[in-house]
Amino acid sequence: MNQVIDTIMKRRSVRFYKDKKIPRDQMEIILQAGNYAPTGAGTQMWRFVVVEDDDFRKKLAELALPRYEKWIKNAPEKFKAIRDKIDSEVEDPVYYSAPAIIFVIGSGMTADLDCPMVCENMMLAAKSLGIGSCWVYFGQLVLDDPEVREALDMQEDEKVYGPIIMGYPKDDMAEPAPKKDPLGKWI
Repeated sequence: MNQVIDTIMKRRSVRFYKDKKIPRDQMEIILQAGNYAPTGAGTQMWRFVVVEDDDFRKKLAELALPRYEKWIKNAPEKFKAIRDKIDSEVEDPVYYSAPAIIFVIGSGMTADLDCPMVCENMMLAAKSLGIGSCWVYFGQLVLDDPEVREALDMQEDEKVYGPIIMGYPKDDMAEPAPKKDPLGKWI
């Protein structure tokens, strides 16, 4: 099978990581892959903040946990059941103690369309390098904290897409869950 198609079909969300940093050259390849995503009129209205510092990652997790617990109380039952299983296996159910957190930050008219493609490019690049990743919506719950906003250099017109957590998978990556057949119509 074509290597690109194979990578796409085998990528999955990874939530259990080894305590091992991603080498800078590998992280730069991942960021470059994100930078090559399609963008409206070539504007590239995004930027990246890579968090690897242990103390700051712990601070993010500490800030996120109570916000996550409040949010999860109102989640649909099916979602709660899935999260209960995951939460029972990890200390940090938001960032999963991942060695790297990438905040994809964008602004402008096409950011809502462009930045998700940036995120996907980075997750596929990570997979191709043997690095696991997971897009974590809950990671945005800390953006109301002034210290976090300052550390990320957040401007009023900017939005976070992700964040994406990354690291070397703790276990062999199991096969992805089965996918539904694509729905579509041929005309």
